Amino acid sequence: MFNNFLRTNKVAMWLLTVIRVYLGYQWIEAGYHKITGGFDAAGFLTGAIANSTGDHPAVQGWWAAFLEHFALPNVGLFNFLVPYGEFLVGLGLILGTFTTFAALMGFVMNAAFLFSGTVSTNAQMLILEVLILVAAANAGKIGLDYYVMPYLRKLFHKKGDAGTQAPTPKQPLNIKHTA
Repeated sequence: MFNNFLRTNKVAMWLLTVIRVYLGYQWIEAGYHKITGGFDAAGFLTGAIANSTGDHPAVQGWWAAFLEHFALPNVGLFNFLVPYGEFLVGLGLILGTFTTFAALMGFVMNAAFLFSGTVSTNAQMLILEVLILVAAANAGKIGLDYYVMPYLRKLFHKKGDAGTQAPTPKQPLNIKHTA
């Protein structure tokens, strides 16, 4: 019932637009500050790895192993992906372009930040992103998705394409079951 409300209701569409723009602003602001102010994830990664030990670790061992053996050696990649990823997620959410994909990428980043031991606003943003993901297309109707998605559907589902329709059998299928 709630799922149907999020996916089809016009009131939900407007509420989701407010949520989407709020989240977008949070993401674009965080990304912009990292892009313009310089960003180095090495300290964050090192701190998260350090928080995986002790009596009450904030970071689980499997995640710390990922950070230590993949993320930290490739910190240059993360120094690029995090700020530009945050900025693009924010832009997509504010403009309502590829809304569900932007919310999904925001969800992935918030989950990674939570796994790394930072709570901050990540849990709240994660819940709001789930609402957008469940709402799917209704979350982007007041935005550029209103124009972009029908264009893409038409572009990729042209009439006459082979394989777009299931073949219909001309004769009934005689299926014999053997034991």
